[in-house]
Amino acid sequence: MSRERDTRSLGAPSARRWWVTLACAVALFGAVYVAAVLTPAGQAFENAALRGADQVSAGEFALASDALGRITLISLAVATVGVGAIGLLRRQPALAAIAVGVIAAGQLVTQSLKRWVLPRPELVPVTGDFTENSFPSGHTTIAMTVLVAVFLVVPYRWRGIAMLFTSGWAVGIGAYTVTAKWHRLSDTIGADLVALALGAVAALILLRMRRLEIIARPPRARTAVVVVFAVLCAVSCALGALLATAALRYTLTDPVIEWDVYLSAHALALAGSLGAALAYWGTWHRIGVRPAPPRHE
Repeated sequence: MSRERDTRSLGAPSARRWWVTLACAVALFGAVYVAAVLTPAGQAFENAALRGADQVSAGEFALASDALGRITLISLAVATVGVGAIGLLRRQPALAAIAVGVIAAGQLVTQSLKRWVLPRPELVPVTGDFTENSFPSGHTTIAMTVLVAVFLVVPYRWRGIAMLFTSGWAVGIGAYTVTAKWHRLSDTIGADLVALALGAVAALILLRMRRLEIIARPPRARTAVVVVFAVLCAVSCALGALLATAALRYTLTDPVIEWDVYLSAHALALAGSLGAALAYWGTWHRIGVRPAPPRHE
């Protein structure tokens, strides 16, 4: 009886929250690109973080590289099929298609922006791989769009558990790209924002289809997960900002400062992915996906 009462519908939510989320994600994406890629200071800071990553231990580097190496076309296909299967098992083919579409659109948007739309001019003296354009990160986009897709297809009562396990993996991927020198901090943040924007679009589509409803009372257990994530996000953000502020007082070519800049980028990458996950989850507070209406012959 209590479960039925807790999950009864209180009507449809407003679209405003997702329009605001979409607008903020797009605006922040542009701001990150301009600040980190189109300014000498931004490029110098991120290049220092890459040089600082040379100082990580062999074990940590191998762990990061191994985790990133497991993201292949095959693993992406398996994850996509798994997301679609959950939606189909719930007898919601439209929901399955939208969730799968988020993953596919993530790669389409990311690869298009990186390869043809957003150049990386050489504003500071660099050599080797540092000159390659990598904004936004394809690996982080995969991880974060899979997180969004899983969030969409799992039943409402299992959402907290799904986010607990999926977020740990997705957030780790973003930080690992910095550790393994596969991407810069801005690449990870940009990918987080791409996933957040696509997640907002998916929610707006579901709302347009009249598939969303407000839930009377969400389970209390998920509050603990949100609190833990929020604390970790705040600590990582504060630590990253503190290290960056201190490092910018000195020359960015000193090995000690390069290590501090790397630690700052690593912490901020964690904070960015956690913040994006929490922001998206927050827009769905007390909102679930209602079953598909029966077909009338």
